[in-house]
Amino acid sequence: MAPSTAASVETAERTLVVHCPDWPLVAAGVGGEVPAAVCHANRVLATTRAAREAGVTVGLRRRESQGRCPDLQVVDHDPARDARAFEPVALALDALTPRVEVTRPGTVAFATLGPARYFGGDEALADRTGWSVAGVVGPRGTAQVGVADGVFAAHLAALASTPDRPLVVAPAASPTFLDPLPIGTLAEVLDLPDLIDVFGRLGLRTLGQLAALEATDVLARFATEGFVAHRLASGLDPRPLDARHPAEDQAVATELDPPAERVDTAAFVAKSLADDLHGRLASRGLACTQVVVEAETEHGETLARTWRHEGALTAGALADRVRWQLEGWLSGAATVRPTAGIARLTLIPIEVVAARGRQLGFWGGETLIDERVERAVARVQGILGLEAVTVPEYRGGRGPGERVVRVPAAAVDLDAARSGARPESVTEPWPGRVPPPAPALVLAEARPIQVVDGEGAPVGVSGRGEVTAPPSTVAIDGGGPLPVLAWTGPWPVDERWWDPARHRRRARFQVLLGDGAAHLLAIESGQWWLEATYD
Repeated sequence: MAPSTAASVETAERTLVVHCPDWPLVAAGVGGEVPAAVCHANRVLATTRAAREAGVTVGLRRRESQGRCPDLQVVDHDPARDARAFEPVALALDALTPRVEVTRPGTVAFATLGPARYFGGDEALADRTGWSVAGVVGPRGTAQVGVADGVFAAHLAALASTPDRPLVVAPAASPTFLDPLPIGTLAEVLDLPDLIDVFGRLGLRTLGQLAALEATDVLARFATEGFVAHRLASGLDPRPLDARHPAEDQAVATELDPPAERVDTAAFVAKSLADDLHGRLASRGLACTQVVVEAETEHGETLARTWRHEGALTAGALADRVRWQLEGWLSGAATVRPTAGIARLTLIPIEVVAARGRQLGFWGGETLIDERVERAVARVQGILGLEAVTVPEYRGGRGPGERVVRVPAAAVDLDAARSGARPESVTEPWPGRVPPPAPALVLAEARPIQVVDGEGAPVGVSGRGEVTAPPSTVAIDGGGPLPVLAWTGPWPVDERWWDPARHRRRARFQVLLGDGAAHLLAIESGQWWLEATYD
């Protein structure tokens, strides 16, 4: 199926992509023979080879992945760790070209026009790149190299390659290479699951079928997101070349006095600098898609790294990339770490596009989160550290203490609407879950209590989930027994039955006591506990 007429006239820039599979796990030091997965927002982001062999795949919910692989080791999502470990890989490629662009930790790209001529062609360049990266990664992981017209096609070529054999797509052959690939491969670079799902429900099964549509029709129906997807499927860059505006005059810089040698100190300055850059571009109706993070040390050393994003970078996303890069420089190995503290930090937007606009708040606020709150968060992070400020996220679970967890604010984009911030993001049924309303006070640690029946005998729950006798009184913290005015339950749960060391059987009750207080109680192994209190 041939691409549209516009795609046959325009060509994308020849690009090489290096992709290190399972990089978050490689950065965490987990070997491929260990069944492990990186999870974030209750979803699997990366897996080891052993985990994939056990049926754990990217996108799977955490609970289901642990059901498929009881021995699964869950690793926390830490982009800063990933970026810190990836900096030596990007540094090794600086010897081949100065135009190295980090897409995300584990994936890097650069234009091949100059380097390919110097090293004797795309094939020779791809081989040399693979050797350079393999020498840095070593036995910890592997590196896959792909060359094609455009970043998207080169990325998919890298995924289709093997560590010992790079895949080079011939010039002008990227549309043919992309044609039979499933429409879901757009998810490799586009975080637009709803749009990709709509494409599938409309009968567009392959990238070639999407590319065959007229670009104007796709733009009219699916707006900017659909237009970008159509260009990628056609083997083109996400944006036309004439849509890129040089913005070096919009660079922002700041002096650090005294020079920063700690990541948290530099990150505090970086957050303010990223907000300043984002505000300047927004005032001109622009958004940044590619930025150079440049640092100058007290000894005169100059460090620079380019970060690319297929979509427009929000202020939070921009600050994240600056912080990741500072982590890579200041906390990396001796070969990467500067010899002195950072005295000057500069952000240079080298590719910008027209901003898509934003929805104003009902009462005149500029964003969903007030900018003053973001500045306050940044100040507290600078004083107490990046991990000290947390935000709540809803997770799956049966008990009230399991449904909401606190994650570092530095690990989320406060500018964007987060699905984990809404209760409806949890869709699993969770059998045995206590029905709403949720208790007002959830104890950090459950307190032991005594629950007895009318004869003074301890109340229990049988293996069939039946109460041995109605609860009559409850004694809390060694105090006098309080009569039970009303109760409901039990809600029995049998968790982690596949893991003898972590297997738990418990049952929960709601009770109203004589003092007017309502509580959530739980019994496990014959012991009663007070878990929460209702308002």
